[in-house]
Amino acid sequence: MTFNTTLKSLAAALVAATMLTGPALAQEKTLQLGHLANEDNPWHKASLKFAEELSSLTDGRITVEVFPNESLGKEIDLINGMQLGTVDMTITGESLQNWAPMAALLAVPYAYRSIEHMDEVASGEIGDAIEAEIIERAQIRPIAYFARGPRELTSNRPITTPADLQGLKMRVPNVPLFVDVWSALGAQPGPMAFSEVFTSLQNGTIEAQENPLALIRSASFNEVQSHVNLTDHVRSWIYLTISELTWSQLSEEDQAAVMEAASRAQEYERGLFEQSLADDRAYLEEHGMTFVEVDGAAFQAAAKDAVLANVNDEIKPIVEQLFGE
Repeated sequence: MTFNTTLKSLAAALVAATMLTGPALAQEKTLQLGHLANEDNPWHKASLKFAEELSSLTDGRITVEVFPNESLGKEIDLINGMQLGTVDMTITGESLQNWAPMAALLAVPYAYRSIEHMDEVASGEIGDAIEAEIIERAQIRPIAYFARGPRELTSNRPITTPADLQGLKMRVPNVPLFVDVWSALGAQPGPMAFSEVFTSLQNGTIEAQENPLALIRSASFNEVQSHVNLTDHVRSWIYLTISELTWSQLSEEDQAAVMEAASRAQEYERGLFEQSLADDRAYLEEHGMTFVEVDGAAFQAAAKDAVLANVNDEIKPIVEQLFGE
């Protein structure tokens, strides 16, 4: 047998071995990721980025199908599906406190002074503890987090301190914590369906409301409110998550690829998030709204007792720590 013939035989044997073992080593998988946001939302765009990066990192073996607008199901339904193994991924946040009480820390009023402070908590020891409890008790795994626009107070006059809130009739979501906090600050808050807010502001039933800039813009509140008071009273984040059942079916190599893709998606989403805040502010200013800086420390101090009275005993020491930082 010549040397060239030997080489050809070895090459043929290697090709045959690859054909036999390749599929076993490189199993193809499709993950379904459902969420509540629409196609224009940074969360959806970041989900598509995650899909793109994971496909690239696994040479196309793992693909991700993204379903926006609750088309795969509502948030709690998706979480239940992930626990049963019928859904692979979703984007979810403080709703997880139904299973893991520490998830309430994702959206505690006045707990985070700035986006940098929130990042420090989310990516530090407290964030690690939140994620560990979610994995253990909810059986879903956070793999990245996305920022949410801080909630701001709109009104028809500038509000810079809690004293300016005295007697202010305002709409809040039907969340006892929100009602109690705004009452403690001196306002007269009342729950109301979001769909009724514009008309109620227009006819004077209420004088103010609070929401992130994106919602203030999309609801056209600039037509019935003149000021955006930068209370930043709720800073929060939300997780990109994967079912523990799905995660356990992945090889260590593929798990590493999922985490790397998630990290890239998180960085990408932050850029979109910051741009959307700037765009929304510019739009609202162009359409007549005045942005007002407030005394954040005074608001936080006035809200502290009401916040602590409403949080679960399991997270109360952490909330006290956050307020004291």
